[in-house]
Amino acid sequence: MLENVDLSLTLDSNGYKGNLKTLEVKLGELQRRAWELKIPIIFVFEGWHASGMGEEINRFILPLDPRGYDFHTIDKEYLEDELRPFLMHFWTLIPKKGRNAIFDRSWYGRVLVERVERFCNEGEWKRAYREINEFENILTGTGTIILKFWLHIDKDTQLERFNLRHSDPQKSWKITDEDWRNRNKWEDYTNAIDKMLKKTSTINAQWTVVESNDKRYSRIKILKTVAETLENELKK
Repeated sequence: MLENVDLSLTLDSNGYKGNLKTLEVKLGELQRRAWELKIPIIFVFEGWHASGMGEEINRFILPLDPRGYDFHTIDKEYLEDELRPFLMHFWTLIPKKGRNAIFDRSWYGRVLVERVERFCNEGEWKRAYREINEFENILTGTGTIILKFWLHIDKDTQLERFNLRHSDPQKSWKITDEDWRNRNKWEDYTNAIDKMLKKTSTINAQWTVVESNDKRYSRIKILKTVAETLENELKK
């Protein structure tokens, strides 16, 4: 799936500004409508290191009513309890009726970083595809809307952004030795991502791959996808 992604797509300043305000207003309206209809919504954001995910999430939540959403950042420490099934960590974070839950990383860590870095065994990550699909199917079957985004960049763009972070004192905290080590496993991660997209993109919880070499294009695509999907789902 990743081989067919066109990372040359861009959006000029006029196209960006012309769409941004309209989409932000629309998103705020849709959040209120979902609240009135008591429909919970889950937004899952995954992506390469330096794909701009943090910036996209920060921009995404600007038009939302902060009283209506919960934001969850998931890292390895959050999942340190290995005695329980890994999805149990997330059941408590599922939004109540009418609320939104925004995930910066998610349960997909099991088939990405945990798989590649061998934080879990082969049987666990292979079994996780079925477990995740069943988990999301239960949620969508009871009325939850799930939108999943993979922010995709190429290897050269990642290197350029890594170097910019490293050289900027105000951004150097964003780059770690672990990021550089993970970069050396680019092909392993690519294979894991591609398999994840193929095995867990279902009718009711599809993945949207976002071309993120150009951040303006990336931002507008996310907002458009959310607006169009929610409008269609809320009509049902």
